Order: sequence, then C-alpha cells, then structure tokens
Amino acid sequence: MAVQRNRVKLSKNQRLDAYLAEEYPQFSRSFLKNLIEQEHILLNGGRAKAGAKVKEGDEIVLEIPEAEEISAEPQDIPLEIVYQDGDIAVINKPQGMVTHPAPGNYSGTLVNALMYHIGDLSGINGELRPGIVHRLDKDTSGLLVIAKNDAAHKSLSEQIAEKKAKRIYLALVYGNIKADDGVIDTLIGRDPRDRKRMTVLRTGGRTAVTHYKVLERYGEYTLVECALETGRTHQIRVHMKHIGHPVVGDPVYSRQKDGFGLKGQLLHAARLELTHPGTGERMAFEAPLPEYFTAVLGKLKKI
Repeated sequence: MAVQRNRVKLSKNQRLDAYLAEEYPQFSRSFLKNLIEQEHILLNGGRAKAGAKVKEGDEIVLEIPEAEEISAEPQDIPLEIVYQDGDIAVINKPQGMVTHPAPGNYSGTLVNALMYHIGDLSGINGELRPGIVHRLDKDTSGLLVIAKNDAAHKSLSEQIAEKKAKRIYLALVYGNIKADDGVIDTLIGRDPRDRKRMTVLRTGGRTAVTHYKVLERYGEYTLVECALETGRTHQIRVHMKHIGHPVVGDPVYSRQKDGFGLKGQLLHAARLELTHPGTGERMAFEAPLPEYFTAVLGKLKKI
C-alpha cells in the first residue's frame, strides 16, 4: 500500500473532499470518495469524513491500496516516432488519440500503440501507463517524450518538475490579443460547479504559470506561442480562457463556434527540449503544425 502525506496550506477552511480533488487531480473524485469511505484517508491521525473541514497546518495521509490494473494490450496503430534510442522515444501524437488507457477506454490509446511499436517501456507508472512521463489532452497534438527504462523515467520526471525541460505550444485563440507577450500566473483547480473542468481559483488549487508570445494576428484571431513553466491539467486552455481568448475549437472552455469544422482545439505541442538521461546531451525536437491547423491559418491569411 502506497502512502502519500500532505501538509495543508490554505488561506481559509475547506471541505476535505474538495481539497483532495484540487490537490490530487491525477485521481478521480469517485476514487478519492472511495478512499474516504474505506477509511484509507487520515486527518491529523484519525479517520476522516468527506465533509470534514481542513485548515492551515493539518496533516492528511492517503493510504492508496495497490491497484489491480488491467494490462494494456499492444495494438498496431500508426505512430509517428520522431526519435528513439535505448533510453527514450519522442512521439508526435495526433489529435484525437488518448495518451493512456483509463476505465472505459482501454484500447486505441498511445500506450497501446507504444507497446506494439516499441515494447521496451519504463514500468514506474504501472501497467496502464508504461513509459508515460507526461501527457497531452486527447485533442491536443504534438510532442511527447517516452521513457524506455526506469532510470530514464526518473530523470525526465525530475527535469519536468524542476523546470529544466521546456515545452513550447502553438495555439490559435479567439480575439486580438493587445499585448505582444505576457505571463499568466494563477491558481488552477477543479471547477466546483463542474468537476470535469479545471478553472482559475482565487484560493486553493495549484500554482500555474504560462508565458505567451503573439506570433501573428488575423483580425478576430491570434496565433500565440505558449511556454509552460508548470504543467497543470488543461493549463493553456484554462489560462487562455481566463484572459478572454479561449483556444479555437475547444469544446470545453470555449462557447464560440469555430466555423472551420474542427474536431478539437487548435493546440499543438510544437517544441520539446530536454537533457538526455543517459548521455547528458541537451536535445531539442520540433513537430510541424498538423495539416488541419495550417489549413485554418491559410483561410485566415486569405481573409
């Protein structure tokens, strides 16, 4: 059984279940609820209830039972491998592909494809997420680095956590952004009105920092480059909505009709920089914009 300890940092009291949902976005709300009901969560040394209030300085201990995971199966799914050696692989993930299996979706994912085309993957993240160091949303395209052994996985994870790896995205957003560049620095957590969405919060949540730079303006649209300083769930999509310029085609964070017949947001992980975990060499990879993205830009240029 894995144990995770958390020392609460809050400006005001908050329900335990709400706090946990914000602090542990990798776990579903139902999973956390089950942990509470099965008495696997301790609050200041005692068994906790979902409605218990937590405050500054409280200690929360999560006892996470070993999961009986369903093994992902290899599938012959086309995969663009940008680079690979004995330690890492860099993949250009297409829009519409889920990164790893999850309940109700155990096939057709990047992991299924990786197991067929590569096979040797790190085991740190378990049977359902072998090799996965970081992820991209289903409808976000672009570069992902994959670890082929546990030492590489540890090194890459540390680089991301310590902000030594750089991830650069391109996004087309609604509206004309007035500033040529800027920094969005907020707290991001689960939307209390819709737990499937993330949102900017005044208190609680986790620090999220996005640096953006305008590349081109197309009247009612702007092409921006976004560099992640942190890697929160849906970070760029939430931040661009927060400043009034949601990503074009975003089905969750934009209410505007894109008019281009898109199947998801125009957000692409275009550049990835990292230090090779085996050689120590600094490496940079780039992936061109997908065809559907460039087609939209072409239409806007004509207008």
